Amino acid sequence: YTYNLTVFDHTWFAPGLDIAERLERQREAKKDDARLQRVTEGYLEFLRLGGRLRLTDLSRPLIRGLLRRKLPIITGLSSTYLYRAAREYGPNDVPDDIRGLPAGHFVVIAGYDRKKRSVLVADPYGLHPYSPSHEYWVSIDRVIGAVLLGIVTHDANLLVIYPPQAAPKGAA
Repeated sequence: YTYNLTVFDHTWFAPGLDIAERLERQREAKKDDARLQRVTEGYLEFLRLGGRLRLTDLSRPLIRGLLRRKLPIITGLSSTYLYRAAREYGPNDVPDDIRGLPAGHFVVIAGYDRKKRSVLVADPYGLHPYSPSHEYWVSIDRVIGAVLLGIVTHDANLLVIYPPQAAPKGAA
């Protein structure tokens, strides 16, 4: 599932459109954007290897539904927003609220607590404000916001890997 409107036009997800062909055409039209070139190549490889892209509203029911089926979600999101942290500056990513830029990060959403409206996050980054461990509970709304704001860092996506027998028709 992607929410990256910098890379994907919303209209590309209409039935019958070839997203790879659109990505190729966009890559040709925007040759001067080195970052877009790299990101596009990654998405084209994902599609060549059998991956599927979807664009659907990012919502609590979507996340709950995936987790209810025991499908962990790898997500690219804004760590700046998720952690409520200062933007980062320079090659060592020093916190700097003036000169810094937003940072992106990948985490795994692994569980859901409906009563608390929280998700269990498995986070490879050790220095975060939620817990001394790599797992913590955080508001689902905070995570949804962080995913959507991931567009700033070319993230804004959910990766769900379905076992072959469990993959729904047209699923990512």
